Amino acid sequence: MRTLTIGLALAAVFAAIPAAAQTVDEQTLVNRLASHVSTARLRADVESMVGFGTRHTLSETESDTRGVGAARRWVEREFQTIGRDCGGCLEVVMPGETVTAQPRIPVPTEVVNVVAIQRGTTDPDRVIVITGHLDSRVTDVMNATDDAPGANDDASGVAALIEAARILSRERFPATLVYAALTGEEQGLHGARILAEYARANGWQVMANLNNDMVGNIEGQSGVIDNTRIRVFAEGTRTLETQAEADSRRYNGGEVDSPSRNLARFIDGIADRHLTNLDVEMVYRTDRYGRGGDQVAFLRLGFPAVRITEGSENYDRQHQDLRTEEGVVYGDTLDGVDFDYLAQATRLNIATMAVMARAPAPPTNVTIAGAVLPDTTLRWAAVPGAASYRVWWRSTTSPQWTHSRSAGNATELTLPGVVIDDFFFGVSSVSQDGYESPVVFPGPAGAFVPAPPRPAR
Repeated sequence: MRTLTIGLALAAVFAAIPAAAQTVDEQTLVNRLASHVSTARLRADVESMVGFGTRHTLSETESDTRGVGAARRWVEREFQTIGRDCGGCLEVVMPGETVTAQPRIPVPTEVVNVVAIQRGTTDPDRVIVITGHLDSRVTDVMNATDDAPGANDDASGVAALIEAARILSRERFPATLVYAALTGEEQGLHGARILAEYARANGWQVMANLNNDMVGNIEGQSGVIDNTRIRVFAEGTRTLETQAEADSRRYNGGEVDSPSRNLARFIDGIADRHLTNLDVEMVYRTDRYGRGGDQVAFLRLGFPAVRITEGSENYDRQHQDLRTEEGVVYGDTLDGVDFDYLAQATRLNIATMAVMARAPAPPTNVTIAGAVLPDTTLRWAAVPGAASYRVWWRSTTSPQWTHSRSAGNATELTLPGVVIDDFFFGVSSVSQDGYESPVVFPGPAGAFVPAPPRPAR
């Protein structure tokens, strides 16, 4: 068994995080934020959620001690406390709706999310969302009365986003950060759909949904323990791709360069630069085979989204009645969560959100030219807050961007002698203090947001 290294070359003690935004390099910022992640707080939060007995979407809502209603009100109180501690920097909202006549919701049921919004200082419409689902279940997805602790699935994800809110709310960022505990996931991703629709209705330009679903288990079904690996699932082609866009993409490439896929590469880079003994394994799928999660609801509205989940799953601890059979213990209980590993997953999310929120928006309207030429030229629209841009390229069979060149503050760059036929290309934007956005692949296949038409040249 490999041991988990918690340290990130951190100083033993840091001063309180300043409330005002400061010019600080990426490494210093991430080290400072990561040092405040507390395994004790994560454990206490998971214990609190497990203590509600069941958090099934169809469960009790009036009790103060049991059921999904009590759990929602507990999360709301946690967010309100965090908001008071940061001087009112969080707006707590509870978007929901009454859902009925669904395969897993046969009677009218209130599906309510608990959401804390930390408004950006200069680019508030650009939004980064972290989600986890509060609801839980046992073997029978319709069983709303038996105990369903849901310690890992998904109290772990909710604990991670609450801890992220505690830490990130003490900083200020240009972009808006949203922390969302969703319900209705096990009954059909209803809470995520409600939040994604809320985002669209409120004009949020969602650059990323980091959906954390089961981020606390380290023992796989085979009994092998691996606390060094975390998976990031990302779709290859955009869910909302049109037929014309698909035709172009099939011919010219882009199958592995959706904004979600380049978001996954961005997260992988964060782990490589800042985390010790935790490797991001990018998985070229929207989710696990034949399964789903709340990020899918965001993808359906065109928002870049990934699923962050543990490296090894134990199916005896997922969606199981609490029982012991032939010496095998079943059920999603507290002892199945490794809190040091959960702390690492939390650090990964915090670092990703902080760097992405400090960076400028990804470039828009990225185009490429170079057919029957020895050189390749990329162009893009100027991004507010960007001091410079970087052009990236890689072999068409490489999973990661391998070559780059600065374009300075220009909005086009020609790469002499780099033939368009042999590589994939992209562009990132960079702030004055060095924070860099995810890379954007040219054309609709890679666009993070729809771009306005470019003026005629």
